[in-house]
Amino acid sequence: QVRLVESGGGLVQAGASLKLSCKPSGWIFNYYTVAWFRQAPGKEREFVAAIEWSGDRPHYAEPVKGRFIISRDNTENTLYLQMNRLKPEDTAVYSCAAGTSVDVFNSDDYDYWGQGTQVTVSS
Repeated sequence: QVRLVESGGGLVQAGASLKLSCKPSGWIFNYYTVAWFRQAPGKEREFVAAIEWSGDRPHYAEPVKGRFIISRDNTENTLYLQMNRLKPEDTAVYSCAAGTSVDVFNSDDYDYWGQGTQVTVSS
């Protein structure tokens, strides 16, 4: 079964850092564009960051630019999201996604999704 598995979420105070990981189970996503999306309670899912297969073209949503860093290690078959200077408004379920031919900002274009990991930032 093709799936993605996230880890690294938790409860932190504002200003703290967290690092999320996403790893495919049973397959290799080296040639996929991979991304992080998040969904807060009562809100639509929103794009956070994406990185193409080569790793040299990251894309970020405006609210996280300068605070979050997306990276991938193709030898370890793992996607990361380093989240710094976290704010209460970053509280959400963070999910990773993978696709081969995508508009990186459009969640409908991604083929595979993880279940998500909860990030809660207290003020």
